[in-house]
Amino acid sequence: MARYTGPVNKKMRFLGLEIPKKGVRNNRPPVRRRLSAYGLQLREKQKARFLYGILEKQFRNYYDKASKNPGSTGDLLLEYLEKRLDNALYRTGMFNTRRQSRQAVNHTHFLVNDRKVNIPSFQLKVGDKITWREKSKKSSLFEIATSNIQNNDCAKWLALDKSELSVQINNSPSASDAELDIDTRQIVEYYSRR
Repeated sequence: MARYTGPVNKKMRFLGLEIPKKGVRNNRPPVRRRLSAYGLQLREKQKARFLYGILEKQFRNYYDKASKNPGSTGDLLLEYLEKRLDNALYRTGMFNTRRQSRQAVNHTHFLVNDRKVNIPSFQLKVGDKITWREKSKKSSLFEIATSNIQNNDCAKWLALDKSELSVQINNSPSASDAELDIDTRQIVEYYSRR
């Protein structure tokens, strides 16, 4: 499984994203460069890919799927990205980052509709139920998730049962539920020029 393993803060600074305040050492301002129209489009696509932890081929497949369906291509693209299993778990507030939720899915800690799923890109549907495996409830990750839900908020399109730490998909996420930093119009323009 390929994923970005380089310096995260450096990449976030290059993409113009806000860096989490962990230390005072990396308090440099984001990189400001004058970009062409193509450069702006490319940067928006790279930003979306980086935030959701997706490689180019998979991102292009999401775009192709969104462009074939009726409706706004940019909004549909964000909906497909939001309906990924690793992202839905991140949106519940159990995990602090998408990378952490992706690792939990890869280690088969979760069941979707009582079936073991270890694919982070698994597309969820309305009515799906995500639960912890019984064996995983004894792990330290379960304790971390339990403490995290006290501080983090759950997305509106998800229903979190805090006692069991199970999640019900109430309705489809809208584009407004996705990352606000992403300008989907630039992404659509990037792929339409190819």
